[in-house]
Amino acid sequence: MLYLASKSPRRHELLGRLLSSQPGLEFGVLDLDIPEHPLPGEPAESYVRRVAREKAGAGLLKVVGNPAAVVLGSDTEVVLDDEVFGKPADDADAAAMLRRLSGRTHQVISAVSLVSPSREAQAVSVSEVTFAELSQSQIDDYVASGEPHGRAGAYAIQGLAEAFTTRLSGSYSGVMGLPLYETATLLRQFGVLK
Repeated sequence: MLYLASKSPRRHELLGRLLSSQPGLEFGVLDLDIPEHPLPGEPAESYVRRVAREKAGAGLLKVVGNPAAVVLGSDTEVVLDDEVFGKPADDADAAAMLRRLSGRTHQVISAVSLVSPSREAQAVSVSEVTFAELSQSQIDDYVASGEPHGRAGAYAIQGLAEAFTTRLSGSYSGVMGLPLYETATLLRQFGVLK
């Protein structure tokens, strides 16, 4: 049985889309609260890998009685100038993040961890996203839409932020929160997908 260790509706949607290629293949969702804060001096990719691994490991502990359990944990972060942009604390924080991303290219790092009682594996996707120069009114309108809340870097590539994304190099689904190529590769390694 496959479990998704994430409350993210985007990850749920993406994983469901991926599994739809095999009728009857379903997954459970595990509701976890894992602290998401970089350690002092922790490089961005190491941080994203660690959080994904911690989510998967915590999920496996919840289903420990199931020897056939496979748990998927994932984390996605926006990185600019080696600084990890987490989820904004409030509207002012979201606006500040968007001002810094305006007219710049940033990285989006997504890690996927798969664990079972007998093994674990991980994959990482690194994408580059370039934003157009954003006016203060564009930022204000976007923040007022509510879309930046609960999203790394204060934006959703699949939402209104598409309108100010001038370039994306890498994985669109990875920027959304679950890189499907890497996820499918891991699921095949674990025998979940054919």
